Amino acid sequence: MQNSDKKPWLICIDDTDDIGTKGTGEIAEEIAGLLSDDAQQAIPMVTRHQLFVHPDIPYTSHNSAMCFKLDSSKSFDEIKSIAVAHLLEQSAEASDPGLAILDLTADYHQQALIEFGREAKSEVKTKQQAYLLAEQLGISLTEHGGTGQGVIGALAGLGLRLYGMDGRVKGQIQFEKSGVSPLNVEAFLRQTGLDCVVSTCGKQLGADESLFLTDKVKAIYWDHKFSLLVYSSEGRWCNALKQHLKEY
Repeated sequence: MQNSDKKPWLICIDDTDDIGTKGTGEIAEEIAGLLSDDAQQAIPMVTRHQLFVHPDIPYTSHNSAMCFKLDSSKSFDEIKSIAVAHLLEQSAEASDPGLAILDLTADYHQQALIEFGREAKSEVKTKQQAYLLAEQLGISLTEHGGTGQGVIGALAGLGLRLYGMDGRVKGQIQFEKSGVSPLNVEAFLRQTGLDCVVSTCGKQLGADESLFLTDKVKAIYWDHKFSLLVYSSEGRWCNALKQHLKEY
């Protein structure tokens, strides 16, 4: 029986794909949709967290984990059962999927988890280290095929999301384009559901400032907010380029 009160969860998956197969981000979005209490509810934004690229670490193309926050009345057992079933069904045959589930209301050492995530961006971590930390913190960490190496990224992704200054939002941000006319920050945030617009220098833009947006518009996770990253070009605020987004 479901609890009528919704509880916040953080869910992260890693290493579910192979070249030419469905991406981990897409699978994460599907799991988020399956776990939603309301079919009409918007699917939570999924953040992509870049991990260490090293010859000793197997990965498909970029070695990144995918994480999302879920507010749900479902029990832990229901959440895990649904997530695992979809992972088993959708993960590529040659992949090594890992799944991490964190109850955000639990009493756990958040800083230790954040440190593990940040270290995983520049160090080779092991499954043993991941499982030991998950056990110490009371986090559900499970593997679902192959070598199960994805548990490392899944746990690291939780830490990086909690850190609040890491990650790109999966996919492009959709909004009403208006030709060459600029869109002000207030209108852009209203249309997209993002929390703020921030410059590459760390300045949060005011509601009336104008944005000149072209090509693919991507968002990042900055200061625990879903944010549009912009840079100044000839006196105009433009959406971030690939080299800017790489920082996240």
